[in-house]
Amino acid sequence: MRPYPYLGLHLKETPLKIAILGAGALGCAIGAALTEAGNEVWLLNRAAGHVQAMRRDGLRVDDANGSRIVAVRAAQQADEAGPVDLVIVLVKSFHTESAMRGALALVGPETVVLSLQNGLGHEDVLADIVGRERVLAGKTYVGGVLLEPGHIQSGVYGKATYIGELDGRVTQRANDIARVFNDAGLITTVSGNIVGTMWDKLLVNVATGALTGLTGLTYGQLYREPLLKATALAAVEEAMTVARAAGVALATRAPEDAWTLAADGLPPSFKTSMLQSLEKGSVTEIDFINGSVVRWGQRHGVPTPVNATLVSCIKGLERAMADRQNKETAA
Repeated sequence: MRPYPYLGLHLKETPLKIAILGAGALGCAIGAALTEAGNEVWLLNRAAGHVQAMRRDGLRVDDANGSRIVAVRAAQQADEAGPVDLVIVLVKSFHTESAMRGALALVGPETVVLSLQNGLGHEDVLADIVGRERVLAGKTYVGGVLLEPGHIQSGVYGKATYIGELDGRVTQRANDIARVFNDAGLITTVSGNIVGTMWDKLLVNVATGALTGLTGLTYGQLYREPLLKATALAAVEEAMTVARAAGVALATRAPEDAWTLAADGLPPSFKTSMLQSLEKGSVTEIDFINGSVVRWGQRHGVPTPVNATLVSCIKGLERAMADRQNKETAA
């Protein structure tokens, strides 16, 4: 066991027992990689069909190497897995509190909780529930698309992940988690500026999420439209201005960098999580992505008209979607 005296927590030697809380497309992509590296990984998802398919047939993973079946542990309830060494939180932003409170069976005396969710603010929600000393924050550029229950398209190769302590320290436990990830082919770096790292990832989501949600375009289609690129760059420029006003140190130097990084290594058929949500008839994480830019802009006196427009348009789509669903239910 490796002690972390200032936190009073420990992390076991590998292999680790890991739970993916919110094992959709991205969670399954990460979970499959960690499973194949020899860790005991539990994929937790509320969708019965998805869990049953993985239990019955394994998880089918399509990636740059072709298609294969990965034997995984899948469950709908956290108590089936029991206490784990590491919880990786990947539920939709608006489900963070309810999902974590419903998964306290995963948390033992030495459990660490790592958020790899899109947007900003989840780490504070998690800290209120399990204690700030347990929580690490992170961002990942890994991608995934759920093709059907138990079947994903995975974008792991060449995609970076960053994790870090909330207080900015570079600790042994963070380094150990990064090592476990790297051993699984997940290119992972420990950041001493995780807030800046989260903003850098937010810029990538700002660049493409809302635009693909509004247009229904895949990455291959989006990147062939100059007018959409111009809008994406304007949204990212606003966000960078807000971050600088808030005193956040960014690694991203120009809006073009976020635009380019968003599609790096992903196939032309790739769909953003925002587009996937809308196609499934679900609400999006717009409030935690472009909406975060608008809120931080208001706080620091920075106008954000492009991001505010994108938020309002996505909200309009969500309203229309909800109205259709209500009519269908009433019919």
